Amino acid sequence: MGDFRPRTVWLGHPEKREQRYPRNVINNQKYNFFTFLPGVLFNQFKYFFNLYFLLLACSQFVNELRLGALYTYWVPLGFVLIITIVREAVEEIRCYCRDKEVNSQIYSKLSTRGVCYSILNHQFSSLIPGSCFLRTDQLDGETDWKLRLPVACTQRLPTAAVSHHTKWLLRYEDGDPPVNESLSIENTLWASTVIASGTVVGVVIYTGKELRSVMNTSNPRHKVGLFDLEVNCLTKILFGALVVVSLVMVALQHFAGRWYLQIFRFLLLFSNIVPISLRVNLDMGKMVFSWMIRRDSKIPGTVVRASTIPEQLGRISYLLTDKTGTLTQNEMVFRRLHLGTVAYGMDSMDEVQSHVFSAYTQSSLAASLNSTTSRAPAATKVRKTISSRVHEAVKAIALVHCVTPVYEANGVTDQAEAEQHYEDTCRVYQAASPDEVSLVQWTESVGLTLVGRDHNSMQLRTPSGQILNFTILQIFPFTYESKRMGIIVRDESTGEISFYMKGADVVMAGIVQYNDWLEEECGNMAREGLRVLVVSKKSLTEEQYQDFEARYIQAKLSVHDRSLKVATVIESLEMEMELLCLTGVEDQLQADVRPTLEILRNAGIKVWMLTGDKLETATCTAKNAHLVTRNQDIHIFRSVTTRGEAHLELNAFRRKHDCALVISGDSLEVCLKFYEYEFMELACQCPAVVCCRCAPTQKAQIVRLLQERTGKLTCAVGDGGNDVSMIQEADCGVGVEGKEGKQASLAADFSVTQFKHLGRLLMVHGRNSYKRSAGLSQFVIHRSLCISTMQAVFSSVFYFASVPLYQGFLIIGYSTIYTMFPVFSLVLDKDVKSEVAMLYPELYKDLLKGRPLSFKTFLIWVLISIYQGSIIMYGALLLFESEFVHIVAISFTSLILTELLMVALTIQTWHWLMIVAELLSLACYIASLVFLHEFIDVYFIATLSFLWKVTVITLVSCLPLYILKYLRRRFSPPNYSKLTS
Repeated sequence: MGDFRPRTVWLGHPEKREQRYPRNVINNQKYNFFTFLPGVLFNQFKYFFNLYFLLLACSQFVNELRLGALYTYWVPLGFVLIITIVREAVEEIRCYCRDKEVNSQIYSKLSTRGVCYSILNHQFSSLIPGSCFLRTDQLDGETDWKLRLPVACTQRLPTAAVSHHTKWLLRYEDGDPPVNESLSIENTLWASTVIASGTVVGVVIYTGKELRSVMNTSNPRHKVGLFDLEVNCLTKILFGALVVVSLVMVALQHFAGRWYLQIFRFLLLFSNIVPISLRVNLDMGKMVFSWMIRRDSKIPGTVVRASTIPEQLGRISYLLTDKTGTLTQNEMVFRRLHLGTVAYGMDSMDEVQSHVFSAYTQSSLAASLNSTTSRAPAATKVRKTISSRVHEAVKAIALVHCVTPVYEANGVTDQAEAEQHYEDTCRVYQAASPDEVSLVQWTESVGLTLVGRDHNSMQLRTPSGQILNFTILQIFPFTYESKRMGIIVRDESTGEISFYMKGADVVMAGIVQYNDWLEEECGNMAREGLRVLVVSKKSLTEEQYQDFEARYIQAKLSVHDRSLKVATVIESLEMEMELLCLTGVEDQLQADVRPTLEILRNAGIKVWMLTGDKLETATCTAKNAHLVTRNQDIHIFRSVTTRGEAHLELNAFRRKHDCALVISGDSLEVCLKFYEYEFMELACQCPAVVCCRCAPTQKAQIVRLLQERTGKLTCAVGDGGNDVSMIQEADCGVGVEGKEGKQASLAADFSVTQFKHLGRLLMVHGRNSYKRSAGLSQFVIHRSLCISTMQAVFSSVFYFASVPLYQGFLIIGYSTIYTMFPVFSLVLDKDVKSEVAMLYPELYKDLLKGRPLSFKTFLIWVLISIYQGSIIMYGALLLFESEFVHIVAISFTSLILTELLMVALTIQTWHWLMIVAELLSLACYIASLVFLHEFIDVYFIATLSFLWKVTVITLVSCLPLYILKYLRRRFSPPNYSKLTS
């Protein structure tokens, strides 16, 4: 990114600007106009496969090496390159259009001419008076809303003044004497975030590549699939075989004459051993697979942005997923209220509402209870009724929070009137955490509504419409370290002072009075995937509070160890508090997340959840989504900061078996710094891993380490800008189109609208794409090896002469017109129906071992090719009678029929296009005989003798193989045979 220099931003004086802003656009393209053609050609010829054919075609410009017409070699190579260039061009154009759509978003812009509209994607400093909340889940994955404040000097101005005089605002403030204001993170609003409420007027500070979201991402890379690398390896083996055969042929000539030229001629003569049609068949197959994914009605809206790697989806071993917006909807729903002796779920909330209503309608009973509590907070306990216990719990939940109700004009009622009359239809709740909003919304649903709040007071409305006023004396915000928050309020109607607190069970267990149900019920609710909060209360006398306030103020004025002293004073109140209730809140999952994760788990895919959210939130979601099964333990990796602590914690984790791991980003960084190999070895053995508080760069680092340490394929799934680095680093990146942006979707290889579509994308399309690609590649290799074997037999019979058996036109016709369509129709073949593949995800597990395309299957097809090529060539040599030209007719016809018959014997599920391809190819050959009279005796083909000879050769070449295949299926059936019966 280079060095960043101090920046001076002039408002209304663009001529004084010293630095130019970077271009304010996002760019997910791999190439630009000038680098497209060189880049595509480089990516094609940097691999051995295409480079070999380029050298082969260039060799034909040397007269001593030329074996036929130039088009024999240049036409196939040119066709392959044209297909590749067109495909890459289409993808680049689509990517450009998607980027243009995002870069064309319109924002209001203040200028000297008033308000105009501009295309912006920036982060800026807020100037408008009043605070606002910012949602950053698309940037860093954190679900908590962030409070943002304007520059201090603008808070003294009315909103109208800022709106109309922003052009000269800083010049006005920079009068006599000058006013210097420091900008901090509290004054900054980032790109790729959402303003949760209100309106913001700001000054653009950073644009383009200087944005935080852009700096957290990496440049898109050209992804090459593992399957392509394996095919490239097989072509190297075939090339080695080509060299060996050529050397053997020259050696059998005793290296006579210009033997080195003979080696090159034999290399050209047997060049079909390495099939050039393999690349174009696979590329066209990938385009068909991508088209099938887009056209699948069961996963609507799915987009394939990288059509070069659809078969990668069939071999995923690790799935790394974001949480917020991917697994969850980030919409909190109150699910349970537990009082120890009684619990209320969603189906019994009407009982809670009834208790709250009765508590406030029976005013005399309520007054007596309040007076009893205020007179003797430490007196002998009076057994409370269920109604009073429910009332106290609901009241505590309605008070202990940092939620602020905001009233917005709805077109019928203006804002001032809505605030004055507490209009329900105009009220929205603002808070730093969606958990707190869900709790306040629940208290509203049962009758106790938060209608007003400022820095010093809070107002609740009862079911009868009465307004309860509370003075906020002190508030202790939630922190990651304390895991709790508290508030001290005074009831204005009774003068009672109450200290309410809520927090995680691990810390609240030592604060509340002794009980025998807290730990058990917290565990039960946590196992259901609920976020559990413990709510407690302590009544204070006026003297107790005054004593606390004096000590609290004194601690805040301390110069040394201020935080420790303040915490000590607060902890003096946090003793023997009355346990009121437990609350259970659920972060709603996306549709069918649980069954999808179960499918992935049964398919042998390990799922890691990488999130920027808090540890407790991530753990709850993992349980709720059944990422961690009920019979699995969870090891929460203790926070470590040094090498010694990491060593001890790793040893403790090593003793656990079949245990899911939960670790924070800070601890992860320490472990990877000192014990990278040991940590990754242990983590890879876990059935599931949850990494919380992860930075975007950490997510990408984890993906990279998994690839390096395991050698397995990874798939990253996310919906926010903070997931882009992870998506681009993974072997397969899947973007989920979220509610707040498409940045992840645009940068991904595949885009889905819902997480549940991932199951079908992998189990059906990924599996089919990989198996079909494997079958197609092996058949293309078989087709080329057959004709190369025939050439080798022909040359060896005729004194190892470097003379071609067939002319170039016949060779090109054999690979294209006569056999291309039947062989390529294998992209429509499938071993099981899609419903079966979804029902039995265990079928996917077999693909992880790479068996469809392995050295074993490759060797089998090589032997089949050698056998059939030898049978066809020796049969033609034995059965021809008088003229040599009959050898060409018999062998070439037998070769085509053998290939068509082998395709028919290989197909497992017939498609009507396969039948059309077989018949069309045969018809094309018969029709083309009219134009092949120079190479084939047409009159000889019309005789019964020819038909008999061709039939015998074809049956001898295919029938034994079919019998072996039948016996193998009979005695060693594949694992899916019972499912297809």
